[in-house]
This record gives sequence, structure tokens and C-alpha cells, in this order.
Amino acid sequence: MDAGVHHLQGKAEDVTTTTALADLITAFLLERTALLMRHEDVANTVTDYDINNAYQYIIAREQTHLSWLQHALLDLSAPLPPDPPKQAVSLGKGADAWKPLAAEDARLNNQFVEKWRPRVEAVSHARHQGMLNVVLGEMLEHKRLFDQAAAGNQGLIGTSLSYNDHPGAVMGTRWVE
Repeated sequence: MDAGVHHLQGKAEDVTTTTALADLITAFLLERTALLMRHEDVANTVTDYDINNAYQYIIAREQTHLSWLQHALLDLSAPLPPDPPKQAVSLGKGADAWKPLAAEDARLNNQFVEKWRPRVEAVSHARHQGMLNVVLGEMLEHKRLFDQAAAGNQGLIGTSLSYNDHPGAVMGTRWVE
């Protein structure tokens, strides 16, 4: 019965409302994708094992967010946009050169949430609004992790036992033949 109600509600929705929602989700998706692409680039520069693992955790959640957004667009019969252009990430010198990048990631996540929170609050479609709010909430959690990474806290996603210490650095190239 729920599927029938959803189908009827979808039919009753005003086209301009659906179009406006699809436009909002598309813009949200494009900006969210740009941040994910940046985080992937920064992760490639982070040689610290624990910090790199935190970035990988965040990236996995972000990929889930993008999947939700893409499915929301498909639900609205809207086209999926191509990825935005990639922005260059410049790395300074030294072992901790990634720390300013992590601080910038925290700032960018916060800026995204501040920009989008009022727009999401205005969404009248409860399911899509809920999904967008979950994304924003997780972005604030990621902001906290980025802030901690920038401060040098290595226990971001758990503390390793002493016999699991990770000496050395993460390889810059993942596949070596």
C-alpha cells in the first residue's frame, strides 16, 4: 500500500516544485562531489597511516552520500550531471604538509553546511529533506575529524594497540608492479 501512496503523491506534486527540488539536489550533488574529489586528492598526499585511514573512512561515507543524491535525482526523473572540474590541491613541503589541507577541509565542510542548511530546511519533500540533513550532519562529523587531523591527533577512528603500531608511511602510489 505504501508504494501506491508514494506513486500517487508523486503524481500530485507540482512540476515546478519537482523541478526546483531536482535543481537544488543537482547543485548540492555537484558541490558535494567537488569536496569528495578534493578529499581524495588530499588523501593521496597524507602519508600518516592513521590519518590516511580517517580520510579513507570519510571518503567511503561521501561516496554513499553521492549515491543517495544520485538516487534522489533518479527518483525525480532528473538527469545525473557530469562531475564538476577537478580543482588542484597544492601541497607544501615536509612530513606534516598535509595538516593545512586537513584544516582547509574542515573549513570547507563547515562552509558547505552553513550555505546549505537554510536551503535544506525549506525543502518540503520529507524523505529528500531527511536525506539531505543526514548528509549535512555527517559533514559536520567529518569537519570534526578534519580539525583533529589538522591538530595532529592520530586516534581519529580508534586507538591502535601498541603491538599494532604503524611505523613508516603510507605509499604515495597504491599499486606497484
